[in-house]
Amino acid sequence: DADSSERIIAPMRWGLVPSWFKEDDPSKLQFNTTNCRSDTIMEKQSFKVPLGKGRRCVVLADGFYEWQRCEGTNQKQPYFIYFPQIKTEKSGGVGAADSPENQEKVWDNWRLLTMAGIFDCWEPPAGGDVLYSYTIITVDACERLRDIHHRMPAILDGEEAVSKWLDFGDVSAQEAMKFIRPTENIAFHPVSPVVNNSRNNTPECLAPVDLAAKKELKPSGSSQKMLQWLATESPKKEAPKTPERDESGALQWSSQFLQKSPFRPRRGEAGLLRRWLLREDDEEEEEEEEEPAAKRPHSQ
Repeated sequence: DADSSERIIAPMRWGLVPSWFKEDDPSKLQFNTTNCRSDTIMEKQSFKVPLGKGRRCVVLADGFYEWQRCEGTNQKQPYFIYFPQIKTEKSGGVGAADSPENQEKVWDNWRLLTMAGIFDCWEPPAGGDVLYSYTIITVDACERLRDIHHRMPAILDGEEAVSKWLDFGDVSAQEAMKFIRPTENIAFHPVSPVVNNSRNNTPECLAPVDLAAKKELKPSGSSQKMLQWLATESPKKEAPKTPERDESGALQWSSQFLQKSPFRPRRGEAGLLRRWLLREDDEEEEEEEEEPAAKRPHSQ
């Protein structure tokens, strides 16, 4: 009910709940309304109706995150995306946020992103407080961000674009939609994967990281256990000893090379084994004395 020339800052729920939604719990909404594609905004009642009523808003944020898929892996590299900042003696630029003493100074001079959105008002069927909720309009990514992601928020760059978008009294929806387009006036840098966990809310989520720096490969838990076993429990290999020969020329193996059978030998087995070994030795001697026919020289 505000005047079109009046600006109001108000907290809203991200994920538009249409005013016509009949359930008593907004979480029962069956479709996702956090984002709204600019090319289909007039095709969906959830967005077309509030846009026709002039319920346009500007979503303020320090920036937003987007994830780039790494080639050949399932990993994604997060990026922090924001308006280019003017470096001053007070702020020192985005890199100064790394130190806690400079963080407050940096954010005091930070230019907030102004993203175009649509809001709606939903009243519970059983009565209660009115719920204000919004959606962010998205467009094709600008050329600079195309390698990171194919979509981006519709960013209103400059005071004129913000004023025209909010002025629902004098600026029609059709005219306002002309400001919904990609902008190249954007900056970004890679950040640590700690941002992948929504519970992390530290300066490390914003600090730039050097992707060119070599990352030390850390072995997994199972690999570490194997390395420890190899370092402590692995038996040391000794050079095999050359078997000695007795007077008859038979090989005499040391007992350390003979594996003991877990089963007790039955009667007669030792004698049979001894006779078998002697027979094998006799056959080998006969083969050595008689040269194979294939190797005999042919008579001229």
